[in-house]
Amino acid sequence: MRRLFAPLLIALTAQAAVAEPAYLDNRSTPADLVRSLYNAIALHQYARAWSYFAHHDQIDDYGVFAKGYAETVDVSVEIGTVTSEAAAGSIYARVPVTVRSTQSDGSKRLYGGCYILRQIAPTIQEPPFTPLQIVTGHLLLRAPGEQAMPSGCDEQGRPQF
Repeated sequence: MRRLFAPLLIALTAQAAVAEPAYLDNRSTPADLVRSLYNAIALHQYARAWSYFAHHDQIDDYGVFAKGYAETVDVSVEIGTVTSEAAAGSIYARVPVTVRSTQSDGSKRLYGGCYILRQIAPTIQEPPFTPLQIVTGHLLLRAPGEQAMPSGCDEQGRPQF
């Protein structure tokens, strides 16, 4: 009887080792939205990742966007200290990040960067409602051992190390 369960246990263990991350789609806070972006990328749901950006024309077209992740097999994000400020009916947030990715050839990449997000005040919106969105993002490839988490983000969303 024991022998029947051993292959099942091995199969379940192997399956757990390659389990995909749980689906996350949360625009409640700037940090949650950036986590949702990388969750979509990790799950290869590029249309969902694309939808988090406010101005699609500023990040090329969707095909180029999706193709940029074609060799990415795994990705994770670490969120730094988020700062926010209000301006003319909107709240802008600066989100510093460290991004780690694994490519299909097994190589690892480390990026440091920043995202600027905008939330139009919900009380002044008319339909269609515009949720919290990414306005811009800048990621820089970092060398091994180099500081990856920016100390802050400038006005244009460029990382400051």
